[in-house]
Amino acid sequence: MPRRRQAASQTLAQKAWGYGVAGLQVDGNDALAVYSAMTDAVARARKGEGPTLIECETYRMSHHTTADDATRYRETKEVEAWAKRDPISRFKKFLTAKKLWDDKKEKALAETTRKWIDGEVKAYEETPAPNPLDMFANNYDRAPRALIEQRAELEETLKFKGGAKILMELPATEGRFP
Repeated sequence: MPRRRQAASQTLAQKAWGYGVAGLQVDGNDALAVYSAMTDAVARARKGEGPTLIECETYRMSHHTTADDATRYRETKEVEAWAKRDPISRFKKFLTAKKLWDDKKEKALAETTRKWIDGEVKAYEETPAPNPLDMFANNYDRAPRALIEQRAELEETLKFKGGAKILMELPATEGRFP
């Protein structure tokens, strides 16, 4: 839903001032503008001047979810206009113009990134599955009856659906669960 239908204020940043918080709106597709705003906000906070709400205006290029069809409520012209403001393309153009970026650097970054992602995926795939019963641990000093019942139901479901082997292989639930 467009912001104009959600709030009477022209920007979300304006709302911050009503709560005694500094508010600032920046072009969220401009990496340098966002960096500058963040740098200023950190400096303000370190000086004890309080928090800053930074509204980074950007655009969701794709559908909201896999069940969404954004073409029902967005015009092609609007999407095309925002595509021209793509933050990665803009920053690449800026760096290239300053002679700080070229194809060689881009290929090296792509290769480094690919290797890093492959390593992270491998590490994830080698990580043992967590005990699903752990989600009930360490939430309460004394768990409410409904939560105790839900945990028991999950444990029975896991046993019934062949999860008994899984339960035996998983580490015991840690933390207090009365």
